Amino acid sequence: MNFLMFRSLIFLSFVIGSSPVRAGIGADIPWTTYEAEDMRTTGTVLGPRYAPNLVETESSGQKCVKLVDAGQYVEFTVQTPANAMVVRYSLPDSPDGGGINSTLSLYQNGKLIKKLPVMSHYSWLYGKYPFTNDPKAGKPRDFYNEVRLKNLTLAEGDVVRVQKTDEDAPCCIIDLVDLEKVAPPLAAPANSLSVAGFGAGSTGETDDTEALRNCIAEAGKQGKIVWVPPGNYKLTGDIIVPSDITIQGSGMWHTTFVGDAGLYGQADRRVRFKLAGNNIHLADFAIIGKLNYRNDSEPNDGILGAHCNNSTISHLWVEHTKVGMWFYVCSNVVVDGCRLRNTLADGINLCVDTRNCVIQNCTTRNTGDDCFAMWPAASDQSFVQQAPAPGSNVFRHCTGQLPFLANGGAIYGGANNCIEDCLFTDISPGCGVLISTTFPTADESGRIDNNFSGTTVVRNCDLIRSGGFDHDWAWRAAFQLCMDRRSISGVDISNVNIRDSFSDGLSIVAPGSKHGQGTLSNVRLENVNIPNYGIGTDSCHGLWVRNDACGNVTIINSRIADVQNSSTNFVIKKYTISGSINTHAPPHTQTLQKVEPRQEAQAGFGLAHGR
Repeated sequence: MNFLMFRSLIFLSFVIGSSPVRAGIGADIPWTTYEAEDMRTTGTVLGPRYAPNLVETESSGQKCVKLVDAGQYVEFTVQTPANAMVVRYSLPDSPDGGGINSTLSLYQNGKLIKKLPVMSHYSWLYGKYPFTNDPKAGKPRDFYNEVRLKNLTLAEGDVVRVQKTDEDAPCCIIDLVDLEKVAPPLAAPANSLSVAGFGAGSTGETDDTEALRNCIAEAGKQGKIVWVPPGNYKLTGDIIVPSDITIQGSGMWHTTFVGDAGLYGQADRRVRFKLAGNNIHLADFAIIGKLNYRNDSEPNDGILGAHCNNSTISHLWVEHTKVGMWFYVCSNVVVDGCRLRNTLADGINLCVDTRNCVIQNCTTRNTGDDCFAMWPAASDQSFVQQAPAPGSNVFRHCTGQLPFLANGGAIYGGANNCIEDCLFTDISPGCGVLISTTFPTADESGRIDNNFSGTTVVRNCDLIRSGGFDHDWAWRAAFQLCMDRRSISGVDISNVNIRDSFSDGLSIVAPGSKHGQGTLSNVRLENVNIPNYGIGTDSCHGLWVRNDACGNVTIINSRIADVQNSSTNFVIKKYTISGSINTHAPPHTQTLQKVEPRQEAQAGFGLAHGR
């Protein structure tokens, strides 16, 4: 293969792969995003930058706008009518790490319509994981917060301006503005009991915990729905949701459960809905917590699925909690249309003994750990292996954006799990998709082993601007297969586009090879497109096999700009003639030949996940 032909094929791959996100990939987004760097501004455009611990790196597209002087602004023209707004901003921390309060001025067609309350109490973490609020620890992260505002009237063609005045913040960075047309509040459903009838105040000032608990208890007795009208409801303790209970709000913009900042330092006084039973349904409300630090020895707040089965969670907005949703010993749970924002840890984690659960049409932004994770940990199970093994879970049509730690979609073990039709963008501290044995999935006795089994599937996904710097692992690829504690077998990756990765496009690494756990087997890539790579750092590749990896991979009908096999113990078994060209791999580790897709894989894709 001569040099000119090699360059031509790389160019062809780039043209094919540089199109926008494909239709049908990711969640159905009901808002329009206006990027600050694309607005008219008198501020300073920052970025792009890709190194860790920089506000630009944690910004959408790694660009943002800084407003410092009084009168500086960003403004844009409304493209479609809206009545609600979210502004993603970064405000300076206070010297002691406790944050500050301030405002920004919101103008519509030149008229001041609102002072936006902004704060940095729920931003800024420092040092090494699990981080601290003390600025002296250095290495800052979690720069951003969001403010949401409803009851606006914005017409197409209106000019919206966010401006700093003398009365406003000392300086502020704007990343983006979302505009949305929010539906009116839902009406009370038939056969329901209102929390108002049990003394709930709906102003966010009174403690409504007992009112909600009493309403749930009575609704259970009468077989009725718990109705939560529009308003803010302060909760200061766990809400245990038993079997056959539905909690219905008036909409995620209209019914909000809020925490008490003065009590939130006590783990048992936070906003937590604990689902403990069968046939439970939560819908159409928001949870706004008050957590501003991470302590993994404390239990999670937000939504906790605890021995929950045959249940649904629909159209919830969860923010400023440790996690958005965490599930253990759960089956047949469907989470649909939810938004997880500004959490200290994961957006959604399917943890101990979860099976046949579907997370679909959900979005995350600014999570403090994986946006969406499956981790079949061995704890809290009996000493006899569960049968069937935990798994057959699906992340479908989800969008993960801008975590300040970890990855977009991550699978750490289990049987026949799947990530499909998902979009992961701006994953600056890790991978867009990670398939890894980093976390333990077996007990010491050996009676429980939830390592990868069956076929793990990743298909129809777009990974855009992912693969950044992980503080413990250095640069990660946009897509990584990592054999750490265990080896991995049985992975099908198909119809995946990886574009503008910070570092490598796809990497295969095996830190576990030091103790005999570095083997990858029965893995294939089909129609994987990696047109470019390494926009944030040098010495990268479209596909890189690190020198500690053992095993093999089969690549079919894929276009990868560059392949580097650095391991003498790893074989890239097959290429199509139309596939990528590798000028770097040791000759004895690759076989170039035209191959057809495995018929058994084509027939078994849907069956493996019960579809």
